[in-house]
Amino acid sequence: MNAITPPPNFPSLWVGIGCQKGSSRKLIATAIETVFQQHQLPENAIAGLATIDNKASEIGLTEFCRLHNFPLKIFSADILATVPVPNPSKIPQKTVGTPSVAEAAAILAASHITPDLGIILVPKHIFRLQGELGAVTIAVAC
Repeated sequence: MNAITPPPNFPSLWVGIGCQKGSSRKLIATAIETVFQQHQLPENAIAGLATIDNKASEIGLTEFCRLHNFPLKIFSADILATVPVPNPSKIPQKTVGTPSVAEAAAILAASHITPDLGIILVPKHIFRLQGELGAVTIAVAC
C-alpha cells in the first residue's frame, strides 16, 4: 500500500511556546510571524500551538489561538522533562520543573503526525518586543 502524501499546505507544523506571565497576543503573534518569515515557513502550515500546563490560561496565548482557530495542546512539566531537546535550559528547569517548554512541547505535539517523536525544524528563539510586557520562546516541529 502506498503512503498518502499530504497536500503542500497540510497543517503539520506545531509551534511550541513558552511565555512569561502576561505576555500579550501581539508579542506572541510577532514572535511566530518573525520565526516563520526568517525560516521561510508558511504560516498556513501551522497545525496548532503547544505549551506547559501552567500556561494554559495565559490570556495572550488563549486569545491568539482563538483568533486563529488553533488548538492548544497542553503538557505537564513531568512529561515535557522526558523529551530530549537540542537546547535545554536551567531557567525553565528552576521555574517550572522541566529543562524545556517550547522545544519539548513542539516535539510532543508533532509526534502524533509521525510514528516517533516530532522533529525540531526551528530551535527555540526568545522574543521581546519594545512596549510589550513579557517574553516569548518559540520552537517549531513537524
